[in-house]
Formats: sequence, structure tokens, C-alpha cells
Amino acid sequence: MSKTLQEYLNQNLTELKDNGLYNEIDVVEGANGPIINIDGKELINLSSNNYLGLATDEEMKAVAKEAIDSHGVGAGAVRTINGTMDLHRDLEEKLAKFKGTEAVIALTSGFNANQGAIPAIMKKGDAILSDELNHASIIDGCRLSGAKIIRVNHNDPEDLRKKAKEATESGEYNKVMYITDGVFSMDGDVVNLPEMIKVAKEFDLITYVDDAHGSGVMGKGAGTVKHFGLEKEVDLQMGTLSKAIGVVGGYVAGSKDLVDYLKVAARPFLFSTALTPADTAAITKAVEKLMASTELHDKLWENGNYLKQGLKDAGFDIGNSETPITPVIIGEEKKAQEFSRRLQEKGVYAKSIVFPTVPRGTGRVRNMPTAAHTKEMLDQAIEIYTEVGKELGII
Repeated sequence: MSKTLQEYLNQNLTELKDNGLYNEIDVVEGANGPIINIDGKELINLSSNNYLGLATDEEMKAVAKEAIDSHGVGAGAVRTINGTMDLHRDLEEKLAKFKGTEAVIALTSGFNANQGAIPAIMKKGDAILSDELNHASIIDGCRLSGAKIIRVNHNDPEDLRKKAKEATESGEYNKVMYITDGVFSMDGDVVNLPEMIKVAKEFDLITYVDDAHGSGVMGKGAGTVKHFGLEKEVDLQMGTLSKAIGVVGGYVAGSKDLVDYLKVAARPFLFSTALTPADTAAITKAVEKLMASTELHDKLWENGNYLKQGLKDAGFDIGNSETPITPVIIGEEKKAQEFSRRLQEKGVYAKSIVFPTVPRGTGRVRNMPTAAHTKEMLDQAIEIYTEVGKELGII
């Protein structure tokens, strides 16, 4: 290894560890369900984004196996050559119906969806009004576009109005986009979409909602945009197929013209081999299940509200979450990591989240209850939380 690289790595790794910002990666032995095994120990899992428990669903496993037998283990090409299979066509048609849009384009990840769609639409000479707490994939997609990025105060329609007015009246930009998460993954709050869309329409902004944590969770499963009844008002809806859907991949939903354009302009779509047949079949089955019943969605919310109330009653700061995502905000980074370690020692896996994922001084443990958790699991988790919180002087 080059001496320069070695010095760079040593310096940065030491600094991260000294400041409590180094992330240890744990290996899950077996499936990622409500109970997981790490280092041979069973733990109540509160860190998975497998919201509906579908990652281990028996019907989805069955259709995935069938798809391997009928279509192989890989798509064999990028979508634009001959990697588009009948399975991909069926998935996109079903997703469009589920989302209430004319069309959908499916990609290999939600991150790729943002990296593909944003730069395909926005270019140098344009401007993007981006919520200050948007996900890293949005930020990276905006940077790739070359457009001017203008930060908007979090979930603030008046600040959006002020900056939209400045951007559109300056004559400096060819077009202007407003982009936001639907559900913000670190705090669990929801975008004030009706007010934001009102401003967007006033200034003819292109509108883009990243609903990675809202898909399957909000709107009886159809997402945050559907929750507010704004499917016809939002230009681009991005969603993930790896969280509530339980598999892997991402998509962008919108008009037929939009999807037709993205299929020739979104670089991750053009240059990545398509979703595997097994994944595609499993995703389609998950969407069918969500369209047929809200049972899993309802159970998720029941469990989320139960855990949230239990942690709040115990005296923890859970912020202003409006969804099952429930942060326990500790503050200091090293203390947040110690809190997470102590929970794990006692039987709860809840990963600490620190800078740069969240602002400095807001270190936290983020809890992700799922539809697969039982009340007994949640009661046990709350009991352990309370014990560790008292030991560390947090409550």
C-alpha cells in the first residue's frame, strides 16, 4: 500500500474512534427478523427497516424460488439491452397501480433511483430547493446533477416560499425543483406535503418526494403522497423495495412521459444489470399482499405506537416522531454508543446513530419496530431500556 494512503487511513480511523464516530459492523447469523442472532446470542431486533416483516415471508420465498427455476439467477443484461424480463414489466405495472400513477421505473436500489432520476431531470443552470434533513442519497443525486442546491429549513413552507420566490424571480435558473423525504428516517417525522405542494404550485416547481421510509408505512401502505391524496400533484415519487417491501431495489413513479424519459436518461438504469428474477418476483408478491390487505400495515402502527408510549412513559426523549420510527435521543456521541452496547449486552439490538448521519450532539439509538414483533418482545425491550437508561443516568 502507498505510504500516503496508509497515513491517511490511520489518521482518519484514529480520529473517528477517538470521537466515538467509528461504526462497528455486526454480522447477523441467519435471517433478519424480529429476533436475530449475533455472535451466537439471541437479540430483540429494533434496528431493521424490515417494517412489515416481509423479508422472511413464506409466500415471497416460494415465488422467488420458482422464479429462479423459470428465469435463472440473474437478468443477464442491463434493462435497455435484453435484461428486461416479463417479470420486470409485471412488477412495474403493479407498482404503478399501487402508487396511483401512470407508470413506474424499477432500479436496483433506492440510492440508484435518486442518483438516476435527479440528474436526469436537473442540470447545470437549474436550482434544487432541498430540505435540510434530506437523506444522503438525495444530497448525492443533487450534487451529481450540477444544479444549484438551495437548502430549505426543515419542513418549513414559509422558508420554501421565500426561497422559491427568490429562485424563480431571479431569472438565473432554467427550472427549479423542490425535493423532500416523505418520512424523515432519523426523527420519524412526516413532510407537511399539502403546504409544500401549495407553494410548489404557486411557483411552478418540479416536485420530487423520496418515500423510502413511507412506502408500505404511510397511506395504508401506498406511501406518504397517497396518504395526503396528492398523487396527481407530485411529479416524481421515489420509493424503495428494500424496507417495508422486504427485498431490494428502488423505483420512481410518475407520468408515462417521465418514465419513458428516465429509461433513456437515468444512468444507473442504463448501466446496471437489472434486478434478479427472484427479487423481482418476491417484490411483486409483496406489492400484491399490500394491495390485498392492510393487516401488516395496521400491525406495524399498533406496535410502533405501543413501543413509543412505553419508552416515553419510561422517561426517554423520543423527539417528535409521527411514524413507527422511534429515536431515543441521547446527545453525546460516545454516550449514545455506550447506551447501544449496554442494550445489546442485555438482549436488545438497537444501533446507535451518530454524526455525520445526524447533527453533532444529537447522537441517538433509533428503534424500528415491525409488524413481526410481539407485545412480549416489546415489553421486554422496554424493560431493558429502562434498566440501562437508569444505569447510565439517562432517565
